[in-house]
Amino acid sequence: MIRLWTIAWHIARRDLNARIRGLRLLAVCLFLGVATLAAIGSLTAGIATELSNRGQSILGGDVEVETAQRMATAEELAALRSMGQLSETVRLRAMAIGGAGQDSLLAELKAADSAYPFYGQLTLSDGRAVKAPPKGQIYIGPTLADRLDIKTGGIVRFGEARFTVAGIIGEEPDRLGEGFTLGPVAIISLDSLPDTKLIQPGSLFQAKYRIKLPANADPAVTVKQIESRFPSAGFEITDRSNGAPGTRRFIERMGQFLTLVGLAALVIAGIGVGNGVSSYLESKRPSIATLKVTGADSQMIFRIFMIQIMAVAAVAILAGLLIGSIAPQAIGLIIGDLLPVPAGFALYPIPLMVSAVYGLLIAIAFALPPLARARTVPAAGLFRAVTNGTSRPDKKSIAGVCAAIAAIVALAVGTAREPLFSAGFIAAAFALLLILTAIAFAVRWVAMRLPRPKKPLFRLALANLHRPGAQTQALVVALGLGLTLFTTLATIQTSINNEIDRSVPERAPSFFALDIPRPDAQRFRDMVTKAAPDAQINMIPALRGRIIAYAGQRVDEMDELPPGAWVLNGDRGLTYSAVLPAGSEITAGQWWDAGYRGPPLLSMEEEVAASLGVGVGDDITISLLGVEVTAKIASLRKVEWDNFGLNYVMVFSPGSLDAAPHNMVATLTVPESAEAAIAKSIPPAFPSTSLIEVGEVVTQVTGLLTQMAQAIAAAASIAILAGIAVLVGAIAASRASRIYDSVILKLLGSTRSQILGAQAMEYAILALLLGLLSLALGMGAGWYVVVQIFDFKFAPDYGVLAVTLVGGAGVTFLLGLLGSLPILAARPAEALRSL
Repeated sequence: MIRLWTIAWHIARRDLNARIRGLRLLAVCLFLGVATLAAIGSLTAGIATELSNRGQSILGGDVEVETAQRMATAEELAALRSMGQLSETVRLRAMAIGGAGQDSLLAELKAADSAYPFYGQLTLSDGRAVKAPPKGQIYIGPTLADRLDIKTGGIVRFGEARFTVAGIIGEEPDRLGEGFTLGPVAIISLDSLPDTKLIQPGSLFQAKYRIKLPANADPAVTVKQIESRFPSAGFEITDRSNGAPGTRRFIERMGQFLTLVGLAALVIAGIGVGNGVSSYLESKRPSIATLKVTGADSQMIFRIFMIQIMAVAAVAILAGLLIGSIAPQAIGLIIGDLLPVPAGFALYPIPLMVSAVYGLLIAIAFALPPLARARTVPAAGLFRAVTNGTSRPDKKSIAGVCAAIAAIVALAVGTAREPLFSAGFIAAAFALLLILTAIAFAVRWVAMRLPRPKKPLFRLALANLHRPGAQTQALVVALGLGLTLFTTLATIQTSINNEIDRSVPERAPSFFALDIPRPDAQRFRDMVTKAAPDAQINMIPALRGRIIAYAGQRVDEMDELPPGAWVLNGDRGLTYSAVLPAGSEITAGQWWDAGYRGPPLLSMEEEVAASLGVGVGDDITISLLGVEVTAKIASLRKVEWDNFGLNYVMVFSPGSLDAAPHNMVATLTVPESAEAAIAKSIPPAFPSTSLIEVGEVVTQVTGLLTQMAQAIAAAASIAILAGIAVLVGAIAASRASRIYDSVILKLLGSTRSQILGAQAMEYAILALLLGLLSLALGMGAGWYVVVQIFDFKFAPDYGVLAVTLVGGAGVTFLLGLLGSLPILAARPAEALRSL
């Protein structure tokens, strides 16, 4: 066996040295797909690795313990100090008011003790590394300085305290670990915080306690010790291995989705691989026939050309891995500011290895069928004209293709962070491939049975769609899948943008107001209505608590959380109400009476209840400021989340949470002409209240969605490039038979313009079919994502869809015509001698 493979290698190497040109399409398609996957995998791994390497500075310690709406007790502080050095910070949203009191801006106020930061450096814009500022002084972010026109030495007010600006912040070491913010940061000392009088019972704030452990201490062990000692404290604990869990989850999920999009592009490229191999083997018909006549059996033919194909595939895969491995640095140079952390320069073996295996499996899956057909055709058949039909692949080749596909699916699901999501995506992709394949067969079947047009050019164009050797199936499947992906993305992006544009002016409030003191609620209403008599004010209580038990089981005793039960991760917003909140609809159970004052009842959002496996009549226990409250689920609600209103997952009956210290939150809908007056009058009169302009929030959300859409579009563009490569390969694969037809037509008196016209009609028909097909399938997939996943209204921009489809169909048409020009140039005598 080794001797046979050695002989095959020598023949393959000599033949490959003579002419590698025919396998260029295979190399291009594999290079595109593998480079895309390697780039996505390397970038994701690079960011994740950088997050891990900088875990201590991102977190601000080895272990972080966070509490919401309360400070740690003396007992808790003593326990945390016994484990290592302790640093304390408090973070809350507050209004920064300029020295003249005319301008204000929502900011993230951070109070830090003298030990902060344990890791990394807090630096100012002039390069100085500093600790927390002295009492009465403040460091502010550059955005805050610009918006309020405050320089070093200026005065800024937070709450009841005035601070002198001691510097402009250059770098906050734990900025990424703080999560999403709605305003620029400002840092004061912990000793200055009481002077602001911003921390009152019920105020929304987070206290964070960072522990610097001894060198030999294990953070995971420390986390378990804290959890076991204070199981009901409502702590949210993080260690240095995952300093920014939200960012890591987003990057990993986005990377997974982009990998699947890249894999879809690689599958399209695989069709090009099959076309390239078919075209190459077609050009090798005389060589294969000669080898068979001189004694080579089918297995030797298979070995020779499999070695050639795998050699070229290996070079293409290595080139793709090389480009993919350096892509994170190139991406960092182009869009570095959009990344949470820069991806360090390093080789990440696992994503590169996975990309290489994907490329190899795709090459095998799509190269086996044409190889099988070539090795099973007898020598006499190989010497006959190219118009003869081809044989079907044998059972071994079919089994090999199935094994390669199974391995691709297993690899995609096995390496996914969310296997069910990956399996669903792959199932949808395979379903789409089957639909496209069926449509391709239908196109050929219909073209074959349509009445023959009287005009020769139309008759010839129609015949080209179903003639022996026609590449209709490959073109419909590959280009149809690529255009469908692009149409789906255009549908999703334009629907979301239209939803935001339409919803904000019609339904969104002008402001969110947080931390309105309960005693001053009426005074707040009066001041708003004085500035805007027609103002709509929706004010409700605001608390935060953590679910610690449900349906008879405690969360801290569970080995792992149920899939989709995000509500169990940390504190959640709570409220109580006598009436059903606006934007909610009861789907199970019933709302309590307006005057109800019995045992605590709870109304829960239906999807969250489903993730927990609870329903009407089940008990939910929450920890609120260390006090456990158990309530029975009285109803389930469907919530309209996209109305920018005050929506809560859990709403309690009156009397359940009234005794807990809390403040109020409100939405204010006022005429645009009154917005400036409210923005200036409310912050000085209510220094502890945070006023959030909805327009700025929408801008941030829209920017995030745009960045996501651009990243997906960049990955999906590889699918279009692969589809173009498939089109080129399909033209190359049918070149011999096209030349034969062209020569016969010329001998019968056809002109070049007539032959080109027939082929132009053929590609115009294909372009029109692919455009309509992609429109239907892409809009269907986009509808599912927009309506079923995002729960938005389906409102795509048909102009953008039209441009997308016209562009894709136009490229198909033009490349088809360009590929026809060499066929027209073939001389009859030379072509007939070569057939």
